[in-house]
Amino acid sequence: MARRSSSPPRAPKATPLAPRQKRAARPEKIAAFGLGLSAESRAAAWLIAHGYRILARRWKSPLGEIDIVAARRRTLIFVEVKARADLERAAEAVTPRQRRRIAAAAEAWLAAHPATHYRDIRFDAILVAPGRLPRYIPAAFES
Repeated sequence: MARRSSSPPRAPKATPLAPRQKRAARPEKIAAFGLGLSAESRAAAWLIAHGYRILARRWKSPLGEIDIVAARRRTLIFVEVKARADLERAAEAVTPRQRRRIAAAAEAWLAAHPATHYRDIRFDAILVAPGRLPRYIPAAFES
């Protein structure tokens, strides 16, 4: 006589899904990302050397990204960092669309970090080019 098992019949084993293939990053994208990180680090160092306190770097919201959020005394600044081959091209790279996204992200940052002790809020830019000191532009644009 055959033995009966009291356990329910097993379902057939599922075949494992093939591992998801990741796209290879393009070398120019990797280089641009590294250049951006380096430029942001140089800009943050410049701000610290000039008495600013860094509150956030690369802060992201669904509305946009802010490269650096910093403060000095009662002024809060949202800084856009642009790195290009020369400073003139870096200045041209802050487009009106980007300005709107930065302003929207700044509103999200303020909502997430109620800052009642800041009297002034400003949007600044720091332009970075190889072999040159960073160029700081206070009040680079209005929101």
